[in-house]
Amino acid sequence: MKLPESAEWALHSVTALAQVPSEAVSARRLAEHFGLPAPYLSKQLALLVRAGVLSASTGPRGGFRLARSASSLTLLDVVEAIGGSADPYTCHEIRQQGRGAAPPEECIEPCLLAQKMREAYLAWRESLRAVVISELVGSLSDEVVARTRASLTRTAG
Repeated sequence: MKLPESAEWALHSVTALAQVPSEAVSARRLAEHFGLPAPYLSKQLALLVRAGVLSASTGPRGGFRLARSASSLTLLDVVEAIGGSADPYTCHEIRQQGRGAAPPEECIEPCLLAQKMREAYLAWRESLRAVVISELVGSLSDEVVARTRASLTRTAG
């Protein structure tokens, strides 16, 4: 499965915002922090707001912050906000086509390949659901957190 590049942007942005929980951070500041184009990052942040991962406020002190605690947000929450939750594998039942076509009575259940692809997709989702944003932030070095806070807080240049 290939996720859009914006999934990486969203994951890093959410993790960065979790490091400055008392601060609303503008899209511009986040974009500068990561060296990303602000207009495109803003679109991804809006998707995160719609999904309830982030909240947004306007005005001079406005910006983005986590909509829920970092301990209740998972990688799956962020990935689904950006890439959706649809199973990437579609079975078109080609086993019922061509010279080697299986008879319909042998095709009542999904084929073994479709079953295995579904199991793999569900396992991938569970592995993302098991990773909580607060655990990621807790595993960062003090230097990384200090650099992120210095870059994203209002006192930063």
